[in-house]
Amino acid sequence: MPVVIVEMWEGRTPEQKEALIKGITRAFEEIGVKPEWLNIIIHDVPKSNWGMRGEQASRLAP
Repeated sequence: MPVVIVEMWEGRTPEQKEALIKGITRAFEEIGVKPEWLNIIIHDVPKSNWGMRGEQASRLAP
């Protein structure tokens, strides 16, 4: 049973997350994985908890 974990900045709408889940599911179906076998977990991470280029992402990205 595959598990896909998506780590992304918070702020996406439920509709955007649904589109992401559907897209990932379609990609896995193309390689023979049935939707009922697939689990997708989305972690919404605050930009203040994400570091990049030596800084908090909240300082670097809008």
